[in-house]
Amino acid sequence: MALVFFCLQPATIAGAEKSDAPIQPSATYADIADLADSASVVVHAQIRRLARVEDQRAPGLQPGQGRFFVKARTRALLLGDRAIADSLAYLVDLPLDARGKPAKLKKQDVLLFARQVPASPGELQLVARDAQLAWTEPTEASVRAILRALVARDAPPAVTGVREIIHVPGNLANSGETQIFLTTDDGSAASITVRHVPGNRPAWGVSFSELTADVSRPPAPDTLEWYRLACFLPNTIARQANLSDTPSNRRQALSDYRMVLGELGLCRRNRVNRG
Repeated sequence: MALVFFCLQPATIAGAEKSDAPIQPSATYADIADLADSASVVVHAQIRRLARVEDQRAPGLQPGQGRFFVKARTRALLLGDRAIADSLAYLVDLPLDARGKPAKLKKQDVLLFARQVPASPGELQLVARDAQLAWTEPTEASVRAILRALVARDAPPAVTGVREIIHVPGNLANSGETQIFLTTDDGSAASITVRHVPGNRPAWGVSFSELTADVSRPPAPDTLEWYRLACFLPNTIARQANLSDTPSNRRQALSDYRMVLGELGLCRRNRVNRG
C-alpha cells in the first residue's frame, strides 16, 4: 500500500539529527522492478532536509523504522508525463540505529519512485514506505533500463498465474511438448513451451503474444521477461489446471514446470518493508 502524503504542522515534527544507521542491502533487479512498475514518477533528487515525524502520527510504522518528512531538490526526472517542481516534499520510512537516528542523508542523492499529488507538483506520494533508493550511477542505469523495458510497445504484461498446463507426447520415445498457458493482468496471451527431443536436454522459452515460444531462447536473468516469470509464477499448480490425458503425461507436465522454475532461479528481493 502506498503512503498517503499529508501536510505536517510544525508541532508534529521533531528535528532529525545526523547519525550512522544500519546500511540497507543493495536493491536487486526485482526490488527496482517492483518499484518502477508501480510508479508514474521516478526522480533523481538530492535531500536538503529531513525531520522525524512523531511515531504516534505514523500509522503502520515498522519496528526499527522512523518516518521522516523530507525536502529535496530535483536533479532529473527519469519518468513522468508532466513537469515536476524543483523543490519536492514527501514522506519516507528509514531504518534507525541503536540511538533511534537515521543514516546521514542530508545532501545525499536518491532515487524516488512515486506518484504526484494532484494539483501539487511539489508533493510526492511514494509507492511504498521505502520507495527511496540511494543514488549511484549503476543503480540509475538499472532503473533507466527497466523503465525503457516497461514502456516498450512489446513489454511483457504482469503474470498472475497458470491457467492450464498440458503435456503431449511425440511420436518418438522421449519426445513431446509441454504447453503452459499463463494468466496476465491485462488478459493478453502468454505461454511457456517446453520441448523434448531425443538425445537433447529439454529446451524451453516464453511467448508474450499469440506466437509460439522460441524454445532456443529462455529469458536471461535480470530482464523484464525473467522478472515476470521468476517473481510471479506460483510454486504449485492447481490439479484441475493440468489437462494432460494420462497420469504419466500429467507427471511430465509437472516435471517440466518444476524444471522451468529451477532454471529461472530465485527472485531475490532485499527490501523488507515493501508496504
